Amino acid sequence: MPQDHRPARLTRVLLAEDQGMMRGALALLLGLEPDIEVVARVGSGDEIVPTAVRVRPDVALLDIELPGCSGLDAAARLRAEVPDCRVLILTTFGRPGYLRRAMEAGAAGFLVKDGPVEELAVAVRRVLAGETVIDPALAAAALSAGPSPLTARERDALNASVDGATVADIAAKLHLSESTVRNYLSAAIGKTGTRNRMEAVRAARQQGWL
Repeated sequence: MPQDHRPARLTRVLLAEDQGMMRGALALLLGLEPDIEVVARVGSGDEIVPTAVRVRPDVALLDIELPGCSGLDAAARLRAEVPDCRVLILTTFGRPGYLRRAMEAGAAGFLVKDGPVEELAVAVRRVLAGETVIDPALAAAALSAGPSPLTARERDALNASVDGATVADIAAKLHLSESTVRNYLSAAIGKTGTRNRMEAVRAARQQGWL
C-alpha cells in the first residue's frame, strides 16, 4: 500500500475576496498546498464573521475593500468572536494607513497582491505559527508616514460624506447635531490639507485612513 504523505492536520483557511476570478484563483493556488485546505469562500465582508463562526477556520485571508463590512472591520470582529482564528490581510491597496489599522484590528499579517505567489502559502503557515508577517516595503512606508491624524468621529463624518450626503443627512446618520458634523468635517479638511470634504475623502482614502 502506498504511504499517505498528507499532514496529520490541514490548516483550514477562510478566503474573503469580492472578485470571483481572483477568489477562485487564490483558492486553487492554496488548494495545491498539501497542508492547506480552503474551507470557505465569501464575496462580501458581511459574510466573514458568520461563516467563520460556522466553519472555525485557522486562518482568515481577507481583502480590505469588500461589499458591506470592510476586511479591517471584520478582522476586529473576528478577534472578539473567533479568537483562535488568525487574520492575514491580502489587498491591492498597500497603503500605510491600512497597515496601521489592520494591526490595531488584530491582524497577524499584511501582504499586497502584487507580491510573489509563493509567499502566500508561506505567510499562512507563519501566521498560524504565531508570527507576524508584513510586506517589508509597506512596513517601512508606514513607519515614515506616521499615524492617522483623524479622530474616529472625523473618520465617521468623512465616510458618511462619500455618496454626496448633505450635512443634515450625515447628522441624522451619526445621531449628531449639524453643527457638530460641520466641526468634524472642518477639522478633517484641515488635517488633510484639502479644500473641501470631497477632497478630504479622497486624500484620506489615498493614505488608508478611511
